[in-house]
Amino acid sequence: MKREYQDAGGSGGDMGSSKDNPSDLSSWVENMLSELNAPPPPLPPAPRLASTSSTVTGGATAGGGYFDLPPAVDSSSSTYALKPIPSPVAASADPSTDSTREPKRMRTGGGSTSSSSSSSSSLDGGRTRSSAVEAAPPATQASAAANAPAVPVVVVDTQEAGIRLVHALLACAEAVQQENFTAAEALVKQIPMLASSQGGAMRKVAAYFGEALARRVYRFRPAPDSSLLDAAFADLLHAHFYESCPYLKFAHFTANQAILEAFAGCRRVHVVDFGIKQGMQWPALLQALALRPGGPPSFRLTGVGPPQPDETDALQQVGWKLAQFAHTIRVDFQYRGLVAATLADLEPFMLQPDGEDTDDEPEVIAVNSVFELHRLLAQPGALEKVLGTVRAVRPRIVTVVEQEANHNSGSFLDRFTESLHYYSTMFDSLEGAGAGQSADAAPAAAGGTDQVMSEVYLGRQICNVVACEGAERTERHETLGQWRNRLGRAGFEPVHLGSNAYKQASTLLALFAGGDGYRVEEKDGCLTLGWHTRPLIATSAWRLAAP
Repeated sequence: MKREYQDAGGSGGDMGSSKDNPSDLSSWVENMLSELNAPPPPLPPAPRLASTSSTVTGGATAGGGYFDLPPAVDSSSSTYALKPIPSPVAASADPSTDSTREPKRMRTGGGSTSSSSSSSSSLDGGRTRSSAVEAAPPATQASAAANAPAVPVVVVDTQEAGIRLVHALLACAEAVQQENFTAAEALVKQIPMLASSQGGAMRKVAAYFGEALARRVYRFRPAPDSSLLDAAFADLLHAHFYESCPYLKFAHFTANQAILEAFAGCRRVHVVDFGIKQGMQWPALLQALALRPGGPPSFRLTGVGPPQPDETDALQQVGWKLAQFAHTIRVDFQYRGLVAATLADLEPFMLQPDGEDTDDEPEVIAVNSVFELHRLLAQPGALEKVLGTVRAVRPRIVTVVEQEANHNSGSFLDRFTESLHYYSTMFDSLEGAGAGQSADAAPAAAGGTDQVMSEVYLGRQICNVVACEGAERTERHETLGQWRNRLGRAGFEPVHLGSNAYKQASTLLALFAGGDGYRVEEKDGCLTLGWHTRPLIATSAWRLAAP
């Protein structure tokens, strides 16, 4: 279960309240929900949608068939057809096409505008109505002028359409919770048309939640991440999410700062990373240790990762890259890769040094987990076993980064509502960061790709939270308070992250595109990163509680 590679060559502040910021999509959704206290406007009749191959709203085609519904099911069997949400259709200029039809008032908003401009017009807390008039082409106008009265116009009202969209999403979720799938099916068919009236982040969020509800209603569960293509695609999405926004950078930075302080004065250190991925977290820590007064310590890294479907050793490639980097900065470095289908497969002896430790100074251990522990909640007893393994190796510090959300509620409707708020804010932050990357054409293009792929990364989480249950539902995020209770019961106590991490993390965010929208906050010795008024991820540090 382990592979070892060794290199012997070595001899973040408060940015002010943004509660009323016009791009705060979470507040916009809250305003939409508040409108639902009154009877909602009647929903339009269900549109007939042609079946088509699924694509991700925003221009990214889903990889590995993840978003594809079975092609055998079409609109004739009342299927939710996942297709690019169309732009609003202009009213016909020729009344002879249907003389009995009443003039229509369509509610829409910025369907074909860029994400930044559409966001500014529709994500305004529901306080501003964006209106537009669409007319027929000039030639048709001339013909109509000669043969008919004035052409009816299309009036756009994103506020009312937004209320109806949020109502449809929540009503569908409530019908699913009550197992009233007839009503849920009728509602889920209306979401694409209602979403087409929105622009920017809300349109994309609604598309992903609509897809997830459709999978729930029609019982089309996402396939497990078992194929080579899907595993590679997941790694690609993770890398784009790292580049597009500061969440993973913040997670790595704050965890590294806590580990660096815990390693002060130690000559032999060992980090166990529960989800090493591409190893992006560790060059910064290696470099910080290399610059330490008195010289760097001997550094050992154990990286845990899942088995690869093609049986290639991805952990080996990560190890060699890190070993080469450590060699260039003259850090004595050892690496071991542990392949584990789940963290619950780990045993304490796997994390200990091979052979007898004869050094006068024992090895100081740090355990690091970034977005990994919540997955264990899908397996009864798995988290308790892993925390028992951590206790057995007696680490000096344990760093934990998790999403600051409660997506593990027993009530499906509560979980759905919480996730709608959470991911609305996440998508809004991506829009804000993307808008700040447009100063240079080439970086803007790269930033656009990162943003679209990051939306797919978050869309897969939405699909898991909403469409899956049981062991398949692995995105079981919990809040910092819930993790505090779990880790406290397991024999750990919190370690204060300190003011240095807070100040440096704030400085890091100030340099990031769209940084004005991000906020670092200290909460009971832990650090959270959020968008405007909502915390989205939390970093905490732990040690063994005193006997």
